[in-house]
Amino acid sequence: MSQANLDFPETAAAHAQGVYRGRFAPSPTGPLHIGSLVTALASWLDARVHGGIWLVRIEDIDFQRNVPGADRDILATLEALGLIPDEAPQWQSTHLARFEQALERLLAIGKLYPCGCTRREIADSVTTVDTNGRLRHQTLIYPGTCRTGLHGRQPRAWRVRVPDPDAATVCFHDRWQGMQCQNLAEAVGDFVLKRADGMWAYQIAVVVDDAAQGITDVVRGADLLDSTPRQIYLQQLLGLPALRYLHVPVVVNAEGEKLSKQTGARAISRSQPLAALTEAARHLGLAIRADSVEEFYRDAVPAWANRLAQLTPAA
Repeated sequence: MSQANLDFPETAAAHAQGVYRGRFAPSPTGPLHIGSLVTALASWLDARVHGGIWLVRIEDIDFQRNVPGADRDILATLEALGLIPDEAPQWQSTHLARFEQALERLLAIGKLYPCGCTRREIADSVTTVDTNGRLRHQTLIYPGTCRTGLHGRQPRAWRVRVPDPDAATVCFHDRWQGMQCQNLAEAVGDFVLKRADGMWAYQIAVVVDDAAQGITDVVRGADLLDSTPRQIYLQQLLGLPALRYLHVPVVVNAEGEKLSKQTGARAISRSQPLAALTEAARHLGLAIRADSVEEFYRDAVPAWANRLAQLTPAA
């Protein structure tokens, strides 16, 4: 596969030295809630079990969804819970030049093209539905309309070209979920890296920022499992090291919906850190009985190691 290496010294050093570097990467769309705390705690525990570094990155490039002050509120809540990053937090919005560089590299090797399709036009072309008759995860499989040119349309977005179906399967071993495979051509098609409104897509932003920060291990919610093959494909195209992944089960409400601000998630109370941490641990299958936050963390680290030993499928 053709590659266009991006130069990130931190990445090369971390992978060469075998140093574990993990991160928690919340979006500032509201206060920290139990669903997000589960991911934060899992990523922190995994870094500690592996003697590694734990970072926090605020993913704030979807400017329309950002809530003013939510980033600082999230950081303050993490601090109140004892989840303090080992390096200064970073804001994704300060890294836009990195994404442009990645886009230029992909364009130079012929893996990128402009697209003039609207979401409605793509929806009208999509016939693949799931067993319930709904569009799969609301992700529209791009039919390739602009692959051979704009045909008189005005460019709206930039798409990365995925391989033909017979060479488009990406597989990876998830430390919690086991072996995962996805055929990019059949599951998503050529996907957007820069949107019509000029905003950067999650897939390219997370890949570039993880590389720039030397991340070796990604621990996050299983709702992002479906995105991982696309990110691995971009890593391959950009000549970036492969990462290890662990996707924990997501927290759901009584209706079975992912817990979020939109589905009624309550903000974590900073005045009751032990209660919040104990609840998050329970969602991860950890039964921690502690009388203080310090005691909680003392017991939670070996409990996480035991949990992984019991539940992580063999590679």
